[in-house]
Parts: sequence; C-alpha cells; structure tokens
Amino acid sequence: MRVREKFFFLKSLVALALIFLCLIAAQWQYHRGVDRHARNSLIEANIAAPEMSLVAATKDLKKNEWRIVRTSGRFDSSQTILLRNRYFEGKYGFEYLTLFVTPDGAKFWIDRGWLVAGKDALTAPIVPVTPTGMVELVGRLRLDTSLPQGSFFALPTSGDGLVSKWNAQNAVETEPFYLDLQSGSWLSAVKVPAQLPELSDGPHMAYALQWVFFAGLVGYGRILIRRSR
Repeated sequence: MRVREKFFFLKSLVALALIFLCLIAAQWQYHRGVDRHARNSLIEANIAAPEMSLVAATKDLKKNEWRIVRTSGRFDSSQTILLRNRYFEGKYGFEYLTLFVTPDGAKFWIDRGWLVAGKDALTAPIVPVTPTGMVELVGRLRLDTSLPQGSFFALPTSGDGLVSKWNAQNAVETEPFYLDLQSGSWLSAVKVPAQLPELSDGPHMAYALQWVFFAGLVGYGRILIRRSR
C-alpha cells in the first residue's frame, strides 16, 4: 500500500472514530432526556396524588417522593439548621429546618420554610415559635439527598447569633428522607413553604439531535475529501 493510500485510510479511520463518538454522545443525551422526562412525570403525578401516611410512603421512598404525607411526633428545638443563600421574591434569606422525632423513635428533618435574613450576616433571622409536645403535621416527602451537603449556619440553644461550620449529616443520625412542611395542628399554613421545582425536560433531546448532525457532517466531509481525491 502506497503512502498516499495509507494516509487516506488513516483519515477514514479517524472519521469513523469521530462518527462513533458522536453517536455515543447522542445516545447518552437521549437517555438523559428520557430519564429526566420520566422523573418529571413521577413528580407531577405524586404532587397531584392524594395524601397518605408517612409510614406507608416510606415503604418505597423513591416511588413516593413528593407525595403529601401525614405524621405525628415532636420537634427537637435544640437541633435546627439555617440553610444559606435562599432567595424569595428577590430577598435574601434562609431555609429553616428543625429535627422531628416520631413516637417510634424515627428522626428526620422538617423544612419549615423560608425566613428573611437578619440585619447582617451574624444576626439570626426571626424564627417562628417551635411547638412543644406532640403535634400532627402534613408535609411533602423528600429524599435527604436533596439537602445540600457540607457546613451550614445553625442556631445555638440561646437563640442569639449564628453558629457556622455545622454539618447536618454528621451532627444527627436521621432517616434517609425529610419533609417540606405544608401545615400542622398548631398552624393553618406555612407563611413561605418550600417551593416546588420548575419541571422541564431540558435540552437533552436537542443535544442528541445535534450530535447526530455532527456525525452526519463528519461522514459528509469525509465523502467530499474522497471525491476531491
């Protein structure tokens, strides 16, 4: 085989490799789009589904995430978290979480909603009164993987100032889920409850078609080079 023929053969191999990689990328984006659509469909269905008990919902957490559930127990006001960088209607604030303990000893976080920030970064926001004793509440079931990982602000037991470098996952051993509070026996509704996500299938299908188009361009370009020879 002459040098020129070897050179053209090498070009063909490179073109085939590029086409193969483009098609792999297209397939990857396609499956991401399918998975995201299925996820969004599950969220929409669970948001609209009727209320159920927390005990029944936790039998299949992944299937029942976003369902409205009812449970009872007591708040542990000594265990609170303020998640930073939460905005509502253009105002800076915190997401306010308090530990909840059921009669059978299960512990999990309750996201009690959004709080506007204090006058500065070291001033704690005005927090709602934490009820004492047994209460009944309604919340939206969420997997704890949705909670941010790392260090958060925390409220000391005195209620004055803020404590940073406090980790929710390491401080307390909890169940693999938490609840976005919707209502409770001591209140009618949360002033600013945790917001529902904006559901979108994203650009994955468009990206998949884009990669197929790139594969076609590579093949067409190789044919043109071959004809020019």
